Order: sequence, then C-alpha cells, then structure tokens
Amino acid sequence: MIRLTEPPRLVLPTVEVRTSYLVGEQVDCLLEGRPTEWLDAASADFAEFVAARRGVLPRWGVPSTIFWYVSGEYYLGTLVVRHELTADLAEAGGHIGYHVVPPWRGQGHATRMLTAGLAECRRLGLHRVLLTCETDNERSRRAILSNGGVADGRRRGEDRFWIELGSDAAA
Repeated sequence: MIRLTEPPRLVLPTVEVRTSYLVGEQVDCLLEGRPTEWLDAASADFAEFVAARRGVLPRWGVPSTIFWYVSGEYYLGTLVVRHELTADLAEAGGHIGYHVVPPWRGQGHATRMLTAGLAECRRLGLHRVLLTCETDNERSRRAILSNGGVADGRRRGEDRFWIELGSDAAA
C-alpha cells in the first residue's frame, strides 16, 4: 500500500498530479465501463486541461468550482461544488458531487473530502446543501451520513440528503 506523506487536501486542479490523475481517472473509467476518450485531451496537453477546470465556471447551468483531493504528487479524487441549484439539480445531483479513484477507495477519503467540500460551501455562504447518491452506493451514503446528512427520500433513482451548514462562514 502506498503511504501518503502529506495529509490530503482540496486544491484547485493542478499540473503537479498529472500522472496520478491520468492513471486514476483511466482506471476509474475502465472499472465503471465508461469511455476514456475524454482523457486524450488531458494527456496531450495537461496544462491546458487543468486551466480549463480552474476557477468558477458555468457547469450544469450554474456557477461551479472543481476541486481535486490531493496528497503531494497523488491525485485521490474530485469534488465539485455547484454554487446554486437548477430545478433539475434540485431533483438529482445536488450541490456537491465527488468521487475517489482506485486505489484510494475504502480508506475514509470520501468522508474527509466531503468535510472539506462542506467548508468550501460555507465560505460561499451556503447554509444548506443537497447531496444525492445512487441507491446502491453504500460508501457515498456513509460519507454523507458521517457529515450530518439527513435523508430526504428518493428521486430519479437517487437517494437525497440535506446537510445543514449553519450561518457561521468561518466554521
């Protein structure tokens, strides 16, 4: 097992994790049976790929910020904060989306990454955030519940959870 020498943290996308990003995302796609062609552009010009993902960008019809969860040279996963919700995101998708790539799964990284993501939501002034997960994604459900998620039924085949952040932006 690889031992991380630095505590993982959320950062804006960075070229410093090029190899582990490309390998981690490729393995994730292959395991999930998803196409990998989108990684071709990243492999060809990683600096441009990273630059296109930094800052507040319109995605899913709302302002969004992409963060990578990294430890030194290692990319562990991605977390996206959607600053607001459309009607569709209010049904399924929510404010935060995240994933951890192999081999980092099952080690508590999703829970800690989500905790850090909630701090980013507080900084944005959000007081309550919606998270959703597929009904069979037990690891994601545990991460959400560990961070104070309160179940709010199921829509579009996804379980829904709300997390109250309160009004203290410094929390």
